Amino acid sequence: MGILKWAQPLLRIRNRLARELLGELLSTFVLILITLAGSAQMVTTSEKKGNFISAYLAGALAVMVAVYTAGGVSGAHMNPAFSLAMCLVEQLPWWKLPIFVVVQTCAAFLGAAAVYGLYYDAIQNYTNGTLLTYGPGETASIFATYPADYVSIANGFLDQVIGTSVLLVGVLAILDGRNKGVPKGLEPLVVAGLVLAIEVSMGSNCGCPLNPARDLGPRLFTYVAGWGPEVFRRGNGWWWVPLVAPMLGAALGVLLYHLFVAFHHPPEDDGNDSLVLAHSIPLEAKVPPEKDSKEMALQKT
Repeated sequence: MGILKWAQPLLRIRNRLARELLGELLSTFVLILITLAGSAQMVTTSEKKGNFISAYLAGALAVMVAVYTAGGVSGAHMNPAFSLAMCLVEQLPWWKLPIFVVVQTCAAFLGAAAVYGLYYDAIQNYTNGTLLTYGPGETASIFATYPADYVSIANGFLDQVIGTSVLLVGVLAILDGRNKGVPKGLEPLVVAGLVLAIEVSMGSNCGCPLNPARDLGPRLFTYVAGWGPEVFRRGNGWWWVPLVAPMLGAALGVLLYHLFVAFHHPPEDDGNDSLVLAHSIPLEAKVPPEKDSKEMALQKT
């Protein structure tokens, strides 16, 4: 018997919520690891081995890999704004929202720590041992997002609301079983293309976070890892914008898609004319009852 087959009965977790949270933890960790590593490679080599295009491409492909990692387990939300949207379309119970948000933020913190370890020597060489948040040689932007010097808080807030609403409109369209649809199994690839499109068209103002966990987790890491409280002061106290604006943008995106598309689907025979997310994960009804009963019977034997 292989070691994995030997270990599975000992390590297997049967609680559904625990399985979902483990999937969410790993998928968010993978997302942040690849995304931030793309930025670290660009910054620490002074763009000799990467540029903003390669960094954006890394972030988009990270979404694809992460969704494939846990899309069938937790839905691979990886983003509190997306989890909020799933609550609004009744694909995630509201009581799970704060739990998912905490797990996503913790995973993002761990992902940032992993990137710091991976690029530790490169960061030290690039900065001569001085971790800066401002000016030439700054490295805080490897981890968290900051607005360009010319961008006001108001403009940055609008930027994040619009960007996240476009993200949600696109994702809902991709998952809508009564719209054009995407072949099953290719959704992560198409979502990655959507993310890349948003990044290359809306990334110059403030780095295109679109994800409260992706910003807060790494920002907290930089705070404790040596960059200090300046990570919360830079950009006139910018730090709260990537937390609040994407949540508002997600709600706006759900509203827009319903007002312009989902509400107008022709009624089906069963009278259900609401949005049907064909390839999403209705977390409370993922496993058919008969499968649950079979698992319980196996557990008793």
